[in-house]
Amino acid sequence: MPLHVPPAPAPALRTVLTALSSPTAVREARTPSLLGARGPMTPELPLPLHVLDRGAPEGVWATRLAGWRFLIRSQDRAVAAAETVLTADGWAFARFFEGPYVASTERALRHAETVEGSYQPRLLSVPGLYMLTLWLHGDRAADPATGRPDATDLLVPLAPAPPGIAAHLPHRVEDLLPVLTHRVTPTRLLSSPA
Repeated sequence: MPLHVPPAPAPALRTVLTALSSPTAVREARTPSLLGARGPMTPELPLPLHVLDRGAPEGVWATRLAGWRFLIRSQDRAVAAAETVLTADGWAFARFFEGPYVASTERALRHAETVEGSYQPRLLSVPGLYMLTLWLHGDRAADPATGRPDATDLLVPLAPAPPGIAAHLPHRVEDLLPVLTHRVTPTRLLSSPA
């Protein structure tokens, strides 16, 4: 099996289980798929969620752990996701949500199982582009809370992807990051000569 899904921190998982068992938390989430789910709901496939930050010096990218995301399964499919964040007091439940990234994440993970090689799956958010990718990190034994994309890691943009970037196609980091850099870098307006 090429994917090595890292275990989530136990306190992060406990916060999701507590929220799932709370009718108030589920009701207040206003997530129709959770409200209409039949049978037990279980958090599965915990993935560390990293945010891609443009760092100094010019052209250097860094990541920071933003939390852990769990797919919430009911019967035979993922119906929602739950996110946790690290606070000064430890891991805390942040929110339930649904939408296209839930199914897209599940689809990308299934496809990643067929990719040649062995990877640790993570999520990588690119806020400047409103983009989320499945990050397939080549070091399966790495600490899932740290690190940055290696040139040979794979990024799989999730749907919906920004215009001009195909969703669900794996790209080497060394190929996709320059495209993202160009898109995120603000263009400088040139003043016209007087």
